[in-house]
Amino acid sequence: MSPRVLSLMAHPDDAEFLCAGTLIRLQEKGWEVHIASMTPGDCGSMELPAEQIAATRLEEGRQAAARMRGHYHCLDCRDLLVFHDAETIRKAVELVRKVNPALVITHYPRDYMSDHESTSMVARMACFGAPAPNFRTGVLPAASAIGHIPHLYYASPIEGTDIFGDPVPCPIAIDISDVIGLKADMLACHQSQREWLRAQHGMDEYIAAMKRWSAEVGRRVGVEYAEGFRQHKGHAYPQSDLLGNLLGSPCGAAPPGRAGPPGPA
Repeated sequence: MSPRVLSLMAHPDDAEFLCAGTLIRLQEKGWEVHIASMTPGDCGSMELPAEQIAATRLEEGRQAAARMRGHYHCLDCRDLLVFHDAETIRKAVELVRKVNPALVITHYPRDYMSDHESTSMVARMACFGAPAPNFRTGVLPAASAIGHIPHLYYASPIEGTDIFGDPVPCPIAIDISDVIGLKADMLACHQSQREWLRAQHGMDEYIAAMKRWSAEVGRRVGVEYAEGFRQHKGHAYPQSDLLGNLLGSPCGAAPPGRAGPPGPA
């Protein structure tokens, strides 16, 4: 069986912004890729009602994953209502058990919006809880407990800063120069978000913005494009740097006094 990676992010386009290049590189090495969002992006429009934009964004998520022969999942929470609570943890544990990943990528713990931060906490809890056979998700039939805590990585937050604008360390940088075209194609599947990002984020061209951010990460580590990560190394979590060992870390953290590698939301 091929090893599996799970990207568990808040919204349908977050993986395409933050870690799709790394997912593509893993897929090229024979890994099976799963991309999951906590919500269907139901607040991601200034004009369309929630049900319509959610349906649109779910299809965009499926199309984006299909561009790299990946699998897309949605846990069906709602935008601005992603919480670190019992119901959401049960959903996430069931997903982790179903996918049984060796490696999980999620949001940085200190990010610009609460959906991202809550998703980070939920992913952390799901990785820890998925091997515990006495934790019941309430799904019938339920997936079996997995045999290990997956390696857990946090993607660099937007612009490499936390909610106070302070730089966050991101000591692992993955060169995605050779796959930036496919990463852009995946992000282009999320066409509904151009107007939303222009209105809400002041970002007129999201693909160009993604490339600028990836180029800045790359510049700091001496490659054309890169994505930044930090590994969760708390007690009982795997300590070996699976991601860095697989794909190589061109350099380390950003130089002192400079922001860590930026990554969009």
